[in-house]
Amino acid sequence: MFNQNIVSKKYSDFNLVVQEINKNYIKADPFPNIVLDNFFNQSFLNQVLNDFPDLSLINSSQKYNNKDEVKFANNDYENFPNTIRLLFDFMNSNTFLEFLQKITSIREKLLIDPELNGGGLHEIKSGGLLKIHTDFNKHPTLNLDRRVNILIYLNKDWDESYGGNLELWDQKVKFCRKKIEPTFNKMVIFSTNDFSNHGHPDPIKCPQDISRKSIALYYFSEGRPVEELNKENYKNKTYFKNREGFTNETSYKKEKIKNFIRNSKLYQYLKDLEKKYLRRKK
Repeated sequence: MFNQNIVSKKYSDFNLVVQEINKNYIKADPFPNIVLDNFFNQSFLNQVLNDFPDLSLINSSQKYNNKDEVKFANNDYENFPNTIRLLFDFMNSNTFLEFLQKITSIREKLLIDPELNGGGLHEIKSGGLLKIHTDFNKHPTLNLDRRVNILIYLNKDWDESYGGNLELWDQKVKFCRKKIEPTFNKMVIFSTNDFSNHGHPDPIKCPQDISRKSIALYYFSEGRPVEELNKENYKNKTYFKNREGFTNETSYKKEKIKNFIRNSKLYQYLKDLEKKYLRRKK
């Protein structure tokens, strides 16, 4: 049973929930995903929203302003408001991990990311966007494989005209298979690999005093099925992609020479040393 101070009564019996949604998750198009509306206790999530800071005013926030993404992010857990830290603690608890393991049917044991790399608090203001992409597939500092994304939306009275829907695209980025409105108390769970294309590629059109707020958590494992990897992706990074019918809408470039070098054993050896001795010290 989940804590009903955090999770709504509808979802409090997680064993029952798993039985109802497991098959839907696995069979979802274009890759395994599920949308859970009103997953959290309303009053609890209201407090999370009330405590959500303006990320543009915080020095520790990451500010992205380029062709591929225009947004703010913050993963400084120690300085999150208490209610928001409580939410992250719950999402990283053994009870929730067990729930997630059963929903996804991933064989390898799911693990949390104590560093919240790429996760945490996300905010996109008017004109912001996130082009269609696949995520980095290895943890930047730990030898772990990225397997599951969770997005929790905090946007009340979000008008359809604002845009900002999360879009799930097919492998060749030809067709958008699913659009998900980023409305309050909606949780999206999806499996992430080298073919799970997603994003919200068009600039949002909300008023200046409104922003698209979300909370992101990523889960990892030691090892993964080889069929989830694109052999052409030699570098561990986020790959932004042009949608069918769009030319040069992202910074995507073919890197044949660089990829040849990245595929060498010497390069891989040096990258492993960097992760082990340099990145950990930052």
